[in-house]
Amino acid sequence: MVLTACQPQQQNVEAQSTQAQAEPQTQPQVKSGLAEPLVEHIYTADPSAHVFNGRLYIYPSHDVESGIPQNDNGDHFDMRDYHILSMDEVGGEVTDHGVALSVKDIPWAGRQLWVPDAAEKDGKYYLYFPLKDKNDVFHIGAAVSDTPEGPFTPEPEPIAGSYSMDPAVFKDDDGEYYMYFGGIWGGQLQRYEGGTYNPEDAYPADDAPAVKPRIAKMADDMLSYAETPKEIELLDKDGSPILQGDNDRRFFEAAWVHKYQGKYYFSYSTGDTHKIVYATGDNPYGPFTYQGVILQPVEGWTNHHSIAKFKGKWYLFYHDSSLSGGQTHLRSVKMTELTYNPDGSIVTIDPYLEQK
Repeated sequence: MVLTACQPQQQNVEAQSTQAQAEPQTQPQVKSGLAEPLVEHIYTADPSAHVFNGRLYIYPSHDVESGIPQNDNGDHFDMRDYHILSMDEVGGEVTDHGVALSVKDIPWAGRQLWVPDAAEKDGKYYLYFPLKDKNDVFHIGAAVSDTPEGPFTPEPEPIAGSYSMDPAVFKDDDGEYYMYFGGIWGGQLQRYEGGTYNPEDAYPADDAPAVKPRIAKMADDMLSYAETPKEIELLDKDGSPILQGDNDRRFFEAAWVHKYQGKYYFSYSTGDTHKIVYATGDNPYGPFTYQGVILQPVEGWTNHHSIAKFKGKWYLFYHDSSLSGGQTHLRSVKMTELTYNPDGSIVTIDPYLEQK
């Protein structure tokens, strides 16, 4: 399916299947935004963007109306498959390649296909996805394809030693691949604070170091870890750790790493304060020092992003709930240019103002 990016397609929204459509009880006033949704025939969220073979590919979640009441565990985000989007030019036609992977095709599946990411190595493409198993515990799975758009064939079991959600795979300049992952609340990362799974939530005290995101180097087969996952230190500029009670800066979910002028940029969502922020370091393992805000809050509760360079420019990919009338579980992927100051700091983006 081929669509035109950044063009109104209200007739497509009205024609959506009942699964991808919802009738809100109220229509809140919604800001129009700096950017328009890349596609409007389905709801998409949590975009992971990569350039493969000179073409921009976006690996989003596929939001549907689950009918499940909202709660802090995110049960209403009951995604069931992935659609991959691609384009040759920013602002040009966007291709929806259809269903690339479905929960019904994954042998170990329980429910909830959350945020995916992708990587390429030696002509093979790998799709990484979080999914709850039949015991309702999140793990991270892998699937393989000969093309970046899929379809992808899942492995029979999740990645050994994986847990929580939001996988993001970064390829360093030396050819090594690293997976960053984790998310608190519904993402269950707080249940591994003692090193093993605890079915009860266990958070540090507000004045203690916050729950840390995780990293693991990928093995050569790209289907397993080469090491036990490690914690990532997030620090204030004075060298002290970010604290659990620092909701404006502590890690919540949505880890992403990119490299700019030799520095590693670790960006993430603050969750209940609804910002995308970033920290920088000199090593893929960190530590990373907090620097500031990339994206101010968007319409809807969640804020999730990726960053990629395409045809000489850097772009931020994100989502909001403007297309669905503000329904937080029915979101739409957007993109806008990302710029840096001369010192390497990122210019903060207000998603509803034109950038100067």
